[in-house]
Amino acid sequence: MKDNFSLQAAEYVLYRPTYPKELYDYLYTLVRSNDWAWDCATGNGQVATILAQKFQKVYATDMSEKQLQQALKLPNVTYNVESSDKASIADDSFDLITVAQAIHWFNFDAFYSEVKRTLKPGGVLAVIGYGLMSIDKRVDRVIYKLYENMLGKYWDSERRYIEEGYKTIPFPFEEIIAPHFQIKTSWNFNQMIGYLNTWSALQHYKKANDRNPLEYLLTELKEAWGNDAVKDVHFPVLLRIGK
Repeated sequence: MKDNFSLQAAEYVLYRPTYPKELYDYLYTLVRSNDWAWDCATGNGQVATILAQKFQKVYATDMSEKQLQQALKLPNVTYNVESSDKASIADDSFDLITVAQAIHWFNFDAFYSEVKRTLKPGGVLAVIGYGLMSIDKRVDRVIYKLYENMLGKYWDSERRYIEEGYKTIPFPFEEIIAPHFQIKTSWNFNQMIGYLNTWSALQHYKKANDRNPLEYLLTELKEAWGNDAVKDVHFPVLLRIGK
């Protein structure tokens, strides 16, 4: 599994979007009990800390120690530096396993083997993610120029799974067809720039060229943004659920 996000761990906490309450409420209707959940590739613990409000215990793992250092510490959340292919947990332990915006980096077979080993009978796996955001036509046009024209060759090949809505990942489970959800938030201009700076492809570009590609588009982005203090932002939620 690649670690593309340790360098910008602090920015992840500040600028990455959060999933809607409706998504969690839906997942809770699918589990038989609320004893124990595993949030794999938890990053800064964004999902784990929400699950901790519902589950008695949450096991949260990530291969990036720097990401875990940014996580909120709670008494019922255990954080561990571990990859997705090995959880230091007994068989048949978890009611729910979540992996958010990360499965495209995994060795699918190894992770799914751990899922099948550690899920309780009837337990639920939720693979969650989000696609490219939309703001408005003018801003979206410039962001897409950054995303495709400038950063196209700098995206890891695994990014295609996001672009394909996670529909093409292997998924050897009894699938539950989930409703559609959206992340809805509001950003000022600096928040948008902060989020763009967390993109892995942008970090790859900076390393290869010793420059931030946003420097070339900053004026164009400001003109597209206009005089609005804040703008509404929408991300499509990607969701595969299995038992």
